[in-house]
Amino acid sequence: MASGVGFSDFFYASPDGLKLHARIYGEANAEGWPVVCLSGLTRNARDFHELALHLSSKGERPRKIIAFDYRGRGQSDHDPDIGHYNVGVEAGDVLAGLSALGIEQAAFIGTSRGGLIIHALGALKPGVLKAIVLNDIGPAIEAEGLAHIRSYLDRAPKPKTFAEAVDAQRRVHGADFPALTEADWARMVRAICRETEAGWVPDFDPALVDTLAGIDFGKPLPDLWPQFDALAAIPLLAVRGANSKLFSTATLKEMQERHHGMESITAEGQGHAPFLETGELPEKIAAFFDQVEYRVEMK
Repeated sequence: MASGVGFSDFFYASPDGLKLHARIYGEANAEGWPVVCLSGLTRNARDFHELALHLSSKGERPRKIIAFDYRGRGQSDHDPDIGHYNVGVEAGDVLAGLSALGIEQAAFIGTSRGGLIIHALGALKPGVLKAIVLNDIGPAIEAEGLAHIRSYLDRAPKPKTFAEAVDAQRRVHGADFPALTEADWARMVRAICRETEAGWVPDFDPALVDTLAGIDFGKPLPDLWPQFDALAAIPLLAVRGANSKLFSTATLKEMQERHHGMESITAEGQGHAPFLETGELPEKIAAFFDQVEYRVEMK
């Protein structure tokens, strides 16, 4: 197991034999529940680095953090069959990783695609979920938001330098993220890209973009309300970017009506999906997990 600054690299086999990767933060005997971090469609474990450092070393209950690279992302193998790039298969990969680590239950943070995987886990193995943070995702997805994602993936720039890569991200997303600083944009590029001889390239299998082909954005997208309803007994915090095109206020309101006790945070000045390491979000997420765990202990 290799190590980085504040974390170790963990590799394991998927059910169909791919070599998959996760980052492990914190001590094995950490006091609090472990936390599993699941990223967006084309993102990877690096998205959670700063938040994972916070949750694993600060607050009332330092925690062990596991941030997964799905197949085709980050340091995980690419899949020759792009049909396997789907929420169900990726949920199975997460369960395989947790089994390899000997983790039976955990709190979960899911950004975008990661939140959909949490819905799938609730159907496949609900007992694994102790508490949930959904970052700018719910059981209903706005077609406008997904169309926006496909549009910028289709037209992804090919920056030669790091400065060009930062400028490219700011030009595409800056209007939705006025709250971000120069340091935030730089951190984003280091999280989602890798440096090659050709320049800074997205750190995912390009075939992932093909999985969005054929979607009719003129029609409502399939929803996961039955799967969401199955999470009703699990403590849940929803984070919504104030400028999000993917996660609507109407969906958030309906979630609150269906899941009594659900908490929510609006990340001002951010779109899809909020940077969870910014502002007071790390402290609020840590406090949510601490309070949920404390209530369970008091029962």
